[in-house]
Order: sequence, then C-alpha cells, then structure tokens
Amino acid sequence: MTSVTTSQFGINAVNTGFSGRAVAEPMAEDLFNGLQHHLNMERQAHTNYFAAAIWFAERELKGFSKYFREESQTEHGHAAQFAEYLIARGQIVKLLSLEAPKQLWESPVDILASSFLMEADITASLHQLYALGEQVSDMRTTVFLDSMIDQQTQAENEFAYLLGRVKFARNEAPALLIIDNELYQGQHQPAVLKS
Repeated sequence: MTSVTTSQFGINAVNTGFSGRAVAEPMAEDLFNGLQHHLNMERQAHTNYFAAAIWFAERELKGFSKYFREESQTEHGHAAQFAEYLIARGQIVKLLSLEAPKQLWESPVDILASSFLMEADITASLHQLYALGEQVSDMRTTVFLDSMIDQQTQAENEFAYLLGRVKFARNEAPALLIIDNELYQGQHQPAVLKS
C-alpha cells in the first residue's frame, strides 16, 4: 500500500509510502496486509514460546526452558525483521492485540506437537506471501522472503525431530532428563547424513 506523489520535477517526483518515507516501488495492498498478518503471527509465536519456557522452568526442566526461551527470542527477531522490511518499504507497522498464550499442557509432547503445528502454519504463511509477491511482481518481497523460508524450513525440521524424540521417550523421566540435558547444551539438531 503506497501513496504516490507525482510531479515532473524535484522531490515531488518521489513515490512515498504511508509513513511519508521515499519508496522505489509501491506495495500492493494484499501483500501489505499479508506481511502485517505474518508479522503478528511471529509476535504470537514469541509469546507462545515464552509461555512454554515458563511451563518447563516450573517443572525444573531447564534445557527445555532454555530452548523455548531462545525460540521465543528468535520469533521476536523475525517479527522485528518484518517490521524493518515494512518500514523500509514506506509502510506503517500495525501491531495487533495478541491472544493470551496457552499455559497449561498435559506433557512435553503436547507442547512440542502444538509448537510443530504453529511452525507449519508460519511456513504456510510464508509460502502464501511468496506466491503473492510473485503474483504482483514484487521481487523485493520475494528476495526478502527467500532466507526467511529457508530458516523456517529448518525450524520446522527441528521441531519435528524434537517431537519425535519426546514421543519416543514416552514421558519416562530418565529419557526426558537426557533430552533436557542435551537441549541445555544446545544439542537439538536432527541427524545429518551428508559429510
């Protein structure tokens, strides 16, 4: 969504966004709305992961708590990247109200399953944004999204891996403590098959 100021000469010939900032290319309204929605999805994920970090801390699982705290910070960083991108494109960032995060779960499996599903939703949103960027020929947006999609695919893979490990542990305390220790040490990557 870009307001355009046109004139034959001088500063009035520069396109500006709604923030009044100079922009090289206007942004389609549907794309703007999609980017705003996605930014708020990332903010919601930040809040949800922080709630999970608290849940694990309350149960003395400091590795899981550390992992989810870091994921919360990562999602906050993603929201900031989207805000910066919108600002760079001359748009005004709209922060919407967030839902209170869920704070009661039955087990670690429930948290990992809901986290995986949330990551899958975020991936789907990024894919839709990319397709919309292509549809309206907004190459700036597709280039911006390239690295985001790659990071998101890795995050989805990591959550699938952790969900599989926690399911395999079958809520047995010794197995969960081993995973918790690995997470505390930063060991949460799926198996690598290439050398």
